[in-house]
Amino acid sequence: MKAARFYGKEDLRIEEAPEPGPGPGRVKLRNAFAGVCGSDLHFFFCPESLPFDLDQPHPLTGATLPQILGHEFSGTVVEVGEGVTDVKVGDLGAVYPLAVSCGECAACRKGLPFSCPLMGSLGSNVAGGGLAEFTTCDASKLHVLPDGVDLRLGALVEPMAVGWHAVSRGGVEPGGTALIAGAGPIGIGAWFAFKARGVEQVLVSEPSADRRAIMAGLGAQVVDPVNEDLAAAIASLTDGAGVDVAVDAAGAGAAISSALAALAPGGRLVVAALHEHAMEFQPTGLMMSEKEIVGAVGYRPEEFDAVIAAMADGVYDTTGWVRELPLEGVVDALRSLRDGVGGKILLRVG
Repeated sequence: MKAARFYGKEDLRIEEAPEPGPGPGRVKLRNAFAGVCGSDLHFFFCPESLPFDLDQPHPLTGATLPQILGHEFSGTVVEVGEGVTDVKVGDLGAVYPLAVSCGECAACRKGLPFSCPLMGSLGSNVAGGGLAEFTTCDASKLHVLPDGVDLRLGALVEPMAVGWHAVSRGGVEPGGTALIAGAGPIGIGAWFAFKARGVEQVLVSEPSADRRAIMAGLGAQVVDPVNEDLAAAIASLTDGAGVDVAVDAAGAGAAISSALAALAPGGRLVVAALHEHAMEFQPTGLMMSEKEIVGAVGYRPEEFDAVIAAMADGVYDTTGWVRELPLEGVVDALRSLRDGVGGKILLRVG
């Protein structure tokens, strides 16, 4: 089969790879679409920054280079392994890529497998991935898509679930107010998640004109935090009270500082972005206003299902922010992502 296999820094090859077959309890998919995201960017441009050693077999999965990338993907079931009864040939599904965690560490004991230091994911450190014509996964990891949710939308379930989980961590109620810092795919996902939860008063802060235009096209209220008055925009949105929740989807210290300032007393900031650099932080304001800062990584299986249900209800509109490239365009997609091009790129793999 044709696959995009990662061999090392800036060495990603489209080549023939062995076609897998499903073992007991597993299903084989003909992949349809796969997205690229920030972790793929780290793989390609800066693998030394990853929290695991690619040159050594993964302790739980044995996976090593070359690795098929792609953890945001959808496909059609073409074969089922022994003992599979809940999934059938012909089903369309979105893959929940988290495959393994150790089950013993403090994170696993608290039900936080994405925080496990031995976490293994398809398209990362588990054999197989979405950037190939076929892959296999445990049948329990395939979330079957209902009528009205096609394979293109299915490939967006994973990144949209990241935004959904961030909004869940925020704890905002319907009718509340929110700020999203950063209008990349996770910021877009957070915006749709707020909308699905009845939070309509949402301001999106984004310095990129291209990304602001994408959000405005979706109907979002946007502000340029560099050349406009973010504080005034927050005051206008909330009658001077501040927002109930803010989501950092930018990964920049300035986004954290401005989001904390935008919160109402008792508000909550959710950090859902990777930060490459440290920042100065004065915690007295946090103490005096009883604001909170929480992290958000990954998603829960039920949040995958919640996103799919919202897609079936027509909440997610892909107009103007999702574009497609053939599998051979994966390196171009990664370079576009590095250069800050707005929207989401899906690779057609099937």
